Amino acid sequence: MADTTNLKARVQQWLAEDPDPQTRDELAALLAAAEAGDDWQQLAERFADRLQFGTAGLRGELGAGPMRMNRAVVIRAAAGLAGYLRAGGAGDLVVVGYDARHKSYDFARDTAAVMVGAGLRAALLPGPLPTPVLAFAIRHLGAAAGVMVTASHNPPQDNGYKVYLGDGSQIVPPADAAIAAEIDAIGSLSDAPLAADGWQLLGDEVVDAYLARAQAVLDPDGPRDLNVVYTPLHGVGRDTLLAAWRQAGFPAPTVVAAQADPDPEFPTVAFPNPEEPGAMDLAFATAAEAGPDLVIANDPDADRCAVAVPDAAAPTGWRMLRGDEVGALLGAALVAKQAKGTFATTIVSSTLLGRIAEAAGLGYAETLTGFKWISRADGLRYGYEEALGYCVDPEGVRDKDGITAALLVAELAAGLKRDGRTLTDLLDELALTHGLHATDQLSVRVEDLSLIAAAMRTLREQPPTALAGLTVTRADDLTAGSADLPPTDGLRYYLAGEAVRGARIVVRPSGTEPKLKCYLEVVLPVGSAAELAGARERAAELLGALKRDLAVTAGI
Repeated sequence: MADTTNLKARVQQWLAEDPDPQTRDELAALLAAAEAGDDWQQLAERFADRLQFGTAGLRGELGAGPMRMNRAVVIRAAAGLAGYLRAGGAGDLVVVGYDARHKSYDFARDTAAVMVGAGLRAALLPGPLPTPVLAFAIRHLGAAAGVMVTASHNPPQDNGYKVYLGDGSQIVPPADAAIAAEIDAIGSLSDAPLAADGWQLLGDEVVDAYLARAQAVLDPDGPRDLNVVYTPLHGVGRDTLLAAWRQAGFPAPTVVAAQADPDPEFPTVAFPNPEEPGAMDLAFATAAEAGPDLVIANDPDADRCAVAVPDAAAPTGWRMLRGDEVGALLGAALVAKQAKGTFATTIVSSTLLGRIAEAAGLGYAETLTGFKWISRADGLRYGYEEALGYCVDPEGVRDKDGITAALLVAELAAGLKRDGRTLTDLLDELALTHGLHATDQLSVRVEDLSLIAAAMRTLREQPPTALAGLTVTRADDLTAGSADLPPTDGLRYYLAGEAVRGARIVVRPSGTEPKLKCYLEVVLPVGSAAELAGARERAAELLGALKRDLAVTAGI
């Protein structure tokens, strides 16, 4: 390697400042191995840059060095946030929450210590809790900002750092750039002194307040006869969801025993995400014994909610509902409750919510991907994204909330059960009323991020004119932005064809994982219940062909 002297000096400087004995030992071992074998590649990769702070905050693999998540990186981020808050003068209280991942408590404690050291006030949640509790606590306590230490549904080796402002929503530009500039201005870690104490440790009263607010999404006299199998996927959702269930009066769920306790290793799943293959296998096995009406799952920080319904045709006897299906069901439930305001979703989600809102005379908005954008829709009453995120009470939690979403799904399913119907029956009704909106996703995980850039470049330089026998009628490069959408790295295609009401594809790099994501939707007219099965078969064929043709076109 060309400049090992400079690299070694940077490593030694990092070692001198690193406050964590574990990562100091890790880095010292890497340095010794590099010197002994003259192989500096691992160190060069860790010191090639630093984790960039953006609208997703920070997220990455745990380990030593500026390209990993560690205490030194977190202290700098916290100091940058403190500098931003002091310059803005919008208040001095920062609420800090954390999940049960490796190092989460350490990162949260360091954040509180930095805030107090900077002359601000900090309040630490009383233990590992769901992200929605943190989002609620910001507004409940009148804080200027909040920090949640979590990597959500990422693999066990990752952790993350999510920042909220005083309105309880995640940061968006230009706040992200302003905080990043403050981080860049930090010289050595000694510029970010850590207080030994002085922060407030919140008690259970903040959780109690969240639970009391959560009940507001329900009709107090609504039906409660519903049996559920529930899994928190080794995360922090169990105790909060069970408490919400008790207060609502639902029968206690059957919890998947092997996944009940928080475990940062996530030993029973390859990826702790309900959408990933195999993640729900234990839940379905438990359901085979318990015979529930529904299966419900939260992701590890419980801001997402997955729902599965009985399906005799499925190998497990259960079918996972897509996020778009749950999003439409919750929208219909809120319309039935005579909700007022704006319904919002993202450009990669189904357009069905727009039709539901239009039919109900409600406002509708499409935003960029992520709740940081959904939460800013004017007059928001309900928002969802297809990745299992739902905001059913924006005045309580202005972010996705897997606990309140689960409560509302359960109430909806219990009401349908009372009437001899199911969630599947309601989905059929929505298809008959608004057309069959079928969605799917082509998601390609890569080791080499350049492959994603290459695929996007190919699609821009050689845009498709037809896919799956449908004609591309319009192609939007979203990097230009528009009156309705800020610029983003994405492509959107509209397609048309015989016997198809419409079709749409959005292609974008994931903001949190090394994936290229392609979101597909076809809309078919349905004249009667007898036509539904055939329409679903036709939609599945079209979606499969779209995925195949798009993969070939993009070279993925």
